[in-house]
Amino acid sequence: MKQYVIDELRPQDQEKIKVYLDEYFGPADMGDIYWIPLDPDLYDQKQSSHEECHPLYFAVQLSLASFVVELLVRTKNSIRCDCIQYATKDQLLWLISSVDAIFEKLDIIS
Repeated sequence: MKQYVIDELRPQDQEKIKVYLDEYFGPADMGDIYWIPLDPDLYDQKQSSHEECHPLYFAVQLSLASFVVELLVRTKNSIRCDCIQYATKDQLLWLISSVDAIFEKLDIIS
């Protein structure tokens, strides 16, 4: 699985991230999995045409020492679909910018 990983988090930074994710993206699923919705303007043609799969997300796992984002764009509505695919270049840049903005807002140096 392709991932974007920020590791060696300090305990106090992990807690700040958890509070932020809980507030903006809802409580974690399965203990430590969060879902960051992808901006619909960035859906590719296939993803846009699969309205029954919307919204699309990136899965984030927050552990005590790391923040891991899968680079697979997913839906919560289906386990298998053609629209579930690795991020495009634009989606990847959006994701990294979004994660970096969270860390900057929380004053966490990654």
